[in-house]
Amino acid sequence: MRKKPAIVVGLLAAAALATTVPATAAPAHDASRAKCPQLDKSLTWAGDNRAKLQKMIDERGTCSGKGGPRPVAAFDWDNTVVKNDITDATLAWALKHDKILRPKSWRDTSAWLTPAADKALTKACGTEVRVGRPLPTSKNAACADEIFEIREKSQTMAGEAAFAGDWNHRRTVPAYAWIPQLFAGRTPDQLTSFAKKARAEQLAAPVGTKQTVGTHTLAGYVRYYDQQKDLIRTLKAAGFDVYIVSASSEPIAEAWSSGVGLDREHTIGIRSVTKHGRLTTQIKGCGGVETGRGDALPYMDGKRCMINQEIFKIKGAKAWQKQDFAHRIALGAGDADTDVTFVDDATGAHVAINRNKSELMCRAFDDADGRWVANPMFIEPMPRKSGAYPCATTGATAEDGSKTPVRRADGSVIPDQLDRV
Repeated sequence: MRKKPAIVVGLLAAAALATTVPATAAPAHDASRAKCPQLDKSLTWAGDNRAKLQKMIDERGTCSGKGGPRPVAAFDWDNTVVKNDITDATLAWALKHDKILRPKSWRDTSAWLTPAADKALTKACGTEVRVGRPLPTSKNAACADEIFEIREKSQTMAGEAAFAGDWNHRRTVPAYAWIPQLFAGRTPDQLTSFAKKARAEQLAAPVGTKQTVGTHTLAGYVRYYDQQKDLIRTLKAAGFDVYIVSASSEPIAEAWSSGVGLDREHTIGIRSVTKHGRLTTQIKGCGGVETGRGDALPYMDGKRCMINQEIFKIKGAKAWQKQDFAHRIALGAGDADTDVTFVDDATGAHVAINRNKSELMCRAFDDADGRWVANPMFIEPMPRKSGAYPCATTGATAEDGSKTPVRRADGSVIPDQLDRV
């Protein structure tokens, strides 16, 4: 696997500035600001969010003239940079075009797959097709249904659990690992080509389009958010090194990155082991977690690990830890609890696209450092959450999967928060 370029981040002078200038203040009209590229004022952000982001760019960009290494910005992908889910779009396209190869045994696809799921997949998909040959999922709705139900709900069509066993719920989720594992036998370039074809269809479909896979109905369009494209463009022009960090298979994420001006070297996703040039069911680990069944994905705490390991070159168990100011991203952007750790690690701005996800939005509305930027989705935003987020009781997910209070860095519990955007 190619190596990402070594980058270090941090302008220590900006740390002092951050403690003296309120995050909500309008950007200063000074000489340094005049040199920094500006966000497009014709694109709508909620409240004063554009001003907050511009202030951070003016403070932290190399355009400020303060010197120092290039700051880093990291974005989640699905529903953060684009509306809807590129993995769902790619899987749907693959099922409609018979691109999933029959495994010798469905149990081989995931170490966590249950006997019930193995039985359901074997029954629905059959054994007539030779191992290693494409399954006729475009015509076999039952097979497509079982695959998509397991992807979507981690259960079979009969409602039985599809995955079982032990895993760290802040580092991985078997259903996410299962998607690249389903494409075992394909080459990375083939998977990227599937994603590109899905991309073309999804971008051409009108906003609001639905599609059917088996008997499942799901979104049939994807759109890049103009505001995020503009933010990434402005960050790059201001001297930031910008990355995508996604829980999608890396070859899938790579098919979309060019749409926001990022290359493969700046795209981090789930990394499958290849053998003889073809994808296998083995997934590369992170932070000392061994390569294998997928115990360390770019998921929740795993995104922090991948950022620390691949961008800041921090190796071993230390990659799971929150780093010092100089070895943390300046801006983090996400939309879900799967992103909360790395977004919270950011030192300049935490961008939270509101999809009513408890842990992320508890931190966003608590706004402990005054640098959270909470914004509705830019296309078809969700309605305001009724009632409060259960921050003080069950807002966070523990390593064992149980629900716990959301805590600040000092250990204090965040009180329940109302949805304000």
